[in-house]
Amino acid sequence: MGKWRYGVVLDAGSSGTRVHVYRWLRNSVARLGADPDELKSLPEIKTKEHWTKKTHPGVSSFADRPELVGTEHLADLLEHAKSIIPEKDAKETPIFLLATAGMRMLGDLERRILLDQICSYARANTDFLLPDCDIHIQVIPGVTEGLYGWIATNYLLGSFDSTQKHDHGNGHHTYGFLDMGGASAQIAFAPNATEAEKHAEDLKLLRLRNIDGSLQEHRVFITSWLEFGVHEARRRYIEALQASSGGLGITELPDPCLPRGLRTTPDGQDVLVSAGDTLVGTGRFDECLRQTFPLLDKDAPCPDQPCLLHGVHTPAIDFDVNHFVGISEFWHTTHEIFEMGYKDKAYDFNTYQERVQMFCSQDWSSIENGLLEQKWGKSVDRQKAYEVCFKASWIINMLHDGIGVPRVGLEDTSGTLHNGTKEVLAHGKEKGYLDAFQAVNKIDSTEVSWTLGKIVLYASSQVTAEVEDALPVGFGSNVPGVPADFQYPSVQLLPDSEGFHSEHWPDVLFDGDSPRRVPGFLLFLFIILLVGFFLCGRGRRLRIYHRINTFFRCGRPSHPNYPKKRKPHGLRLPFLSRGPSYERVLEEGAQQFDLSVTDSDGSDLDGRPSDAESTTFRAPRHTTSWGSNTTTPGLKYTLDNSSSGTIGLGISGGAPGIAIDRAGLVVRTESRDNLAPIALGPTTNGRRSRAGSPTRSHHHKSPSMSPLADD
Repeated sequence: MGKWRYGVVLDAGSSGTRVHVYRWLRNSVARLGADPDELKSLPEIKTKEHWTKKTHPGVSSFADRPELVGTEHLADLLEHAKSIIPEKDAKETPIFLLATAGMRMLGDLERRILLDQICSYARANTDFLLPDCDIHIQVIPGVTEGLYGWIATNYLLGSFDSTQKHDHGNGHHTYGFLDMGGASAQIAFAPNATEAEKHAEDLKLLRLRNIDGSLQEHRVFITSWLEFGVHEARRRYIEALQASSGGLGITELPDPCLPRGLRTTPDGQDVLVSAGDTLVGTGRFDECLRQTFPLLDKDAPCPDQPCLLHGVHTPAIDFDVNHFVGISEFWHTTHEIFEMGYKDKAYDFNTYQERVQMFCSQDWSSIENGLLEQKWGKSVDRQKAYEVCFKASWIINMLHDGIGVPRVGLEDTSGTLHNGTKEVLAHGKEKGYLDAFQAVNKIDSTEVSWTLGKIVLYASSQVTAEVEDALPVGFGSNVPGVPADFQYPSVQLLPDSEGFHSEHWPDVLFDGDSPRRVPGFLLFLFIILLVGFFLCGRGRRLRIYHRINTFFRCGRPSHPNYPKKRKPHGLRLPFLSRGPSYERVLEEGAQQFDLSVTDSDGSDLDGRPSDAESTTFRAPRHTTSWGSNTTTPGLKYTLDNSSSGTIGLGISGGAPGIAIDRAGLVVRTESRDNLAPIALGPTTNGRRSRAGSPTRSHHHKSPSMSPLADD
């Protein structure tokens, strides 16, 4: 067991799946030598660029062939993670596959089959920690994705730990988060004090734990817009173009969002001769902005005011204190083409729009020549070049007409050749963080991904709490305590889960920072001794018992001929006896019998020989289950649970010479002819037989951890 903990998160998006590997110091190691400021901070998560790997297409593309999702999609990603994580740490490394918008649009049955196949494959081909499929392998709703992104952004910017360095005014120190993928878009932010009080029931309560075990709480608004990602928005745009033709046999549709002269099918394929609907690029970016604006659905009814777009309620955004960071398409669309050729110019909104308009008004032949010359960098290919005009118009409309970001500009991060944001942060400090929006890709060489937010939450939950009854780490409705919909980062933290509720059990038992280290170790030692005692055999157990009994009687041995004295509280345990112990039960009218204890050699324990050695019978030695026994032929037994400390054996009928004892069963008779049948029935002497024991089951399942409803 090394000093590092690891975590694996697979982001199963609509266009592909990406695996992320993270690591952080064990809490006991992190506390050693930490200064007070570091102790009041969250665990430090590390990753490296080559620890990330992506494959195409998305998981949802296997809906019609789920049996292949493991071998043809996940195999390389899991092998990549296994190559990074030391083998000795694999069994305590949690793995999560969290699917987003692409899987949300599948049917319930298709989703369930795919997720089951993924979990089965991961369990069969890795040793990673995967205790509950429903929690570790699931489709997460957009609001959860947005919250994870908000955590990741503020974690990397340091606003959780250094609040004074990120003071935006009025005690506000966190950043808003914007994300856009292919199918959906998310927003997450902490409203100002006035809006937070007004819309308290619309906020999520987030609870994190610092290295020293103290808590920090945040109240965040999150919402998601399904079908507002760039690919889904493009699909809705094409449907609107086709509807505008009126179905009058028009096959060529002018598309102002394509470069001039480009001809494609509605799904983006080249066409040489018109066949079916054909999109013909006109390169009119102003018209493209105008035609994409209706896709915001700003006129939709708003039952819960205020709303931003599509009738979705959102608290008012105070851009004086709410400064937003945009990732994914907000970064790629504004930088992949329009950064490389313009490193020496300012990068405000007006300049950005001018660059887009200049690019999109070119002939497609000129753009193709620029691609050959790698004018916009190696990563820009034909598909990105023809898509960027629509994407740029959609991003501009979403930011400024949809969300309402002031048109003060998009932050310039093109000062160096690398995709970092140190320049953004430095420039932000100089300006007092006054910009309402800045697009980023990496912060301190770490990619801003919502998957990081998931691991921050998990690593935080593994820290030992300051006090025994501390509130748990996770998120849920904005109510005090632990709300009914509270979501825990791991199944191990559920209130009904077995084991310890914080760090891995070896850490709890042996690490010096755990308050349960000493009692936990003693309990562990006691369990080991108890297991060894039961495994050492019946004879050794009896000798150990006599030695202990002799010790407590001050070393005075018991002579076999000493008279026996009945003790009011004799220590007589079933597992120390040489045979099963049974209750003495007499039928009405039956003769009373003498009681004695017979050893295996045919003599009584007090040394006297048995009166009937050759006709001694013993209790059944094998039982198949509670309520059923393998019996000696000719004898019938009825189990009786009327005794509080023993299992009773009811015997009806009898003959002189039969004897039973609490320490075991011996049946003596002078003749086999005197053996009477033993009644078998539901009751003996008015007592019921012991009923069958119900089968015990244990299943970790919590409604609080099941995925939220699809958007």
